[in-house]
Amino acid sequence: MPGSKPKNLVQTIERAAFIFDILSQFPNGLSLGELAQKAHLPKGTAHRLLSSMAYFDLIRQEPTTKNYHLGFKLADLGNLLLSQIDLRTQARPFLIQLSETVNETVHLVVLDRGKALYVDKVDLHPKISGLQMVSRLGSRISLHCSSVGKILLAYMEKPEAERLIIGTGLDRRTSNTITDPQKLMQHLSVIRQNGYAIDDEENEEGIRCVAAPIRNGNGRVEAAVSISGPTTRITIERIKTDLKNRISETAIAISAQMGCKHMGD
Repeated sequence: MPGSKPKNLVQTIERAAFIFDILSQFPNGLSLGELAQKAHLPKGTAHRLLSSMAYFDLIRQEPTTKNYHLGFKLADLGNLLLSQIDLRTQARPFLIQLSETVNETVHLVVLDRGKALYVDKVDLHPKISGLQMVSRLGSRISLHCSSVGKILLAYMEKPEAERLIIGTGLDRRTSNTITDPQKLMQHLSVIRQNGYAIDDEENEEGIRCVAAPIRNGNGRVEAAVSISGPTTRITIERIKTDLKNRISETAIAISAQMGCKHMGD
C-alpha cells in the first residue's frame, strides 16, 4: 500500500500520477473531456498536463480518435526497472525450466501496493489454449483470489494480512472467490501447513493455478512462483500428484539461489 501522503506533495506530480492510474484502466484511451472528468480537473488544466507529459512521451494521443493513452516511455522505464530486479534475474532460468517441464505458463510475483505484481512470465505456448489469461508484466492482481496472492498473504505477519484484507476488501471475481475474511484467514492457515496455494477458478473462470513461496537470504517470503493454465489441463488431481511438487521444488531452488538456507515457516 502507498505510504502516508507527504505534507509537501507537489500537486502537479500528484495529478500526473492520478492520470497514469486512470489511463491504465482504459486500454482504448480516453478523450480530453472524459479524462478531465475522471481526474476532477478543468479541461484547460488537464490539457496543459497532458501536453507536457506528451512532450516526454509519458502520454500519447492517438491521431484518429484523439484519445489519450499511456506513453511508450513508461514501457521503457518499466522494462528497465524489471531488468534491475535481482530476483527476476536469479529466478529466470528456473522459470524457463519449469515451464518447459510442465508445458504451462509460469509466473513470478512480488507484493506491491497491496497487490501481487507480475515481474516475470514464461509462456512457451500462448496459443495452445482457447483461454487468454489476463496476466501481463507490470500488472497487478488481487491477493485474495489468486494463488500467488494467497501465498503472499499466508506468509506475512497476521496483523499485516488482516490490514490488507480489510483495507482492500474481498471483491467477488467468480463464484469460487473467497469473500469472507474469516474463511480466508482459515484458508491461509491451511496454505501455510501445505506449503502451496491453489487458485481454483477464483480469479478467472476456466483458469486454475498453483503457487509456492520464495524466500530471501533472511528466510522471509518476498515473492511467489506459480503454474497457471486451463482447468482442462490443470486438474486438481494433477496438482496434488505432480504440480505441487514441481512448484515447491522450483520455489526452493530459487530461494536457495537468493541465499536462503532456512526453508521453514
